[in-house]
Amino acid sequence: MTVETVVIVGSGPAGWTAAVYAARANLRPVVFEGHPFHEPNRINGTLPLGQLNLTTEVENFPTWPFADNAALGAFSKSALTPERYADLAHLYEGKRAHHGKRAATGPEMMQWMRQQAENFGARIVSDDIISVDFNKRPFTLTSRDGQTIQAKAVIVATGARANYLGLASEERFKNNGVSGCAVCDGALPRFREKELIVVGGGDSAVEEASYLAKFASKVYLIVRRDVLRASKIMAERAMSNPKISVKWHRVVEEVLGTDEDGVTGVRLVSTQDATKETLSIAGMFLGIGHTPNTDFLKGHIELEPSGYVKWTVPFRTNTSVPGVFAAGDVADSYYRQAVTAAGSGCQAALDAERWLAEHE
Repeated sequence: MTVETVVIVGSGPAGWTAAVYAARANLRPVVFEGHPFHEPNRINGTLPLGQLNLTTEVENFPTWPFADNAALGAFSKSALTPERYADLAHLYEGKRAHHGKRAATGPEMMQWMRQQAENFGARIVSDDIISVDFNKRPFTLTSRDGQTIQAKAVIVATGARANYLGLASEERFKNNGVSGCAVCDGALPRFREKELIVVGGGDSAVEEASYLAKFASKVYLIVRRDVLRASKIMAERAMSNPKISVKWHRVVEEVLGTDEDGVTGVRLVSTQDATKETLSIAGMFLGIGHTPNTDFLKGHIELEPSGYVKWTVPFRTNTSVPGVFAAGDVADSYYRQAVTAAGSGCQAALDAERWLAEHE
């Protein structure tokens, strides 16, 4: 069996950046980008290209200022293979094509990142890694389709998925008014000076609401109990913000809207007496946490109590297993931004390269 030098598991900004750096270092990385037709991947938001592929405009990633839609289309057509361009063609062609200037979207950026890694020689496998053996080197990884691969070094970049409510209407409007990341999407024009809701009562939800209040005309916090679980200082900050209003004892029963306009409202139901009310809003943000995609690593590598991979060396991407590195949101429960994920992908590739030079 051929032993690969570096195997990268995951295909978000961290995974593709690691692949670019590893490929340019002549490490001939193999990237397991995820299985595109595994239904649980679709439901959980863990399809190839990661969470950024589920967003709309990305205004906070450096190097992509507003550009004319036609120019972005020409760039994609020039940079991508015809098959990959076809996945984005609806952004540039047809009735729903954008007119005028806009920021690059998440799906565009992820296709460009993937193509860049492939251009430098990264080999891509459209499958999930479902089990690992890190007890001896070379490491052994097994894919969902039954492929076994051995590697001298491994970079885990499987990310973390936002927790959702599980409503069919919520699924319908993901990326069309429903978002799991206020910092990613909150400043978009569709949400500015509009009324929005944030679901949740912990620190994450309060942070999301406080951030959104900078742009929205009003933010409703939807809390199923009569108290916020957030830390005292965060709760006080929310309660004192004139733009934030709390709907106590409420849960979302249905997200309302149209395919053309996206989210236009939500129907809430009381947890006390089942009374219902409808709010006219332009967006729903989930603040009920994230789940790192680390199930296949349990028992094989040290994880934080929250399930995130534990970095064991300050300012490095090393894990508890020498030769295994972690990049992006799978190990970062604090920032969770595309640019920080990409940065740690660079770090992981450099850490792996230097570790291999020392041990191989």
